[in-house]
Amino acid sequence: PLLFMIKLFVGLGNPGAEYDATRHNAGFWWIDSLAREFKTTLCMDKNYHGLMARATVHGNTIWLLQPQTFMNLSGKSVAALARFFKIAPHEILVAHDELDISPGQAKLKFGGSAAGHNGLKDIHAMLGTQDFWRLRLGIGHPRTLGLAQEVVDFVLHQPRKEEMPDIE
Repeated sequence: PLLFMIKLFVGLGNPGAEYDATRHNAGFWWIDSLAREFKTTLCMDKNYHGLMARATVHGNTIWLLQPQTFMNLSGKSVAALARFFKIAPHEILVAHDELDISPGQAKLKFGGSAAGHNGLKDIHAMLGTQDFWRLRLGIGHPRTLGLAQEVVDFVLHQPRKEEMPDIE
């Protein structure tokens, strides 16, 4: 199973209280849920520029990471931890918000284009490859909701109350 192949689970988001509840932090929310499931606590580690935790699952060591570099510089954090612990790109899963997927939906993908997602672009640049796993977490798109919001405005705002159960 995929769980035994993955050594580093990364959730993308932006640090700071003003971003905690925004759609762009869906990756952070996913890592928070994994930390609860694995009964571990994320702690700041300046060496890896992020909140991280170590857990043992079915005898395998895994790492959880929430880069605290802001979304567009996520690769700095991911690459630092991966290099130190000798984690190959194909052993990394990055969870991130995805506009083109409805809330409550998720898609798993290996490699491929970052398709405009600056956090993924930076991880690709810092790892030197696109060959890592991506868990695309649906947050919906403003146009499908009949909203005229710009995408940046949309992802940096809280989901509507009726969307939250699906996103979670």
